Amino acid sequence: MMRKLLRCENGTGMVEFALVAPFLVLVFMGLLELGRYTYYSILAAHAARAAAAYGSQNTTSVKDTTGMQNVAVADGGNLTTWTTNGQGAVSAQPLCSVNGSALSTCGANASSPPANTVYYVSVTVTGRFHTLVHYPGLPDDVWVSGSSTMRVSGQ
Repeated sequence: MMRKLLRCENGTGMVEFALVAPFLVLVFMGLLELGRYTYYSILAAHAARAAAAYGSQNTTSVKDTTGMQNVAVADGGNLTTWTTNGQGAVSAQPLCSVNGSALSTCGANASSPPANTVYYVSVTVTGRFHTLVHYPGLPDDVWVSGSSTMRVSGQ
């Protein structure tokens, strides 16, 4: 009788599934979090691009950081993760290139800019990605950022 019970394979599939199921759930949750993180990264990049497009309209809009922040938050779907302590997490900086040189910080409102000056605007959007579940050994908040640089068209 004991030999017959030891050779019986009924229920082994259930035992194997019970051992593997927690691992499968962990892998599924990891893929879900990775997908959410990728979505927020793309959202940050698009928000930065929209803000840079707004800032690159002319030399006046380059200085309108509040407008660029509003555009970035609106493009990001008014997500609360784009703000830190009520302050916009959008940084915009005017850049310039003189005679084809590398981009450097410059004053977009200079009264007499050098000849052959081309203005650019660089925008960086940062926010926090919050995980759905607390994973031991991993942070619950991860910074997400996107940046874009565009040439100012109305010069």
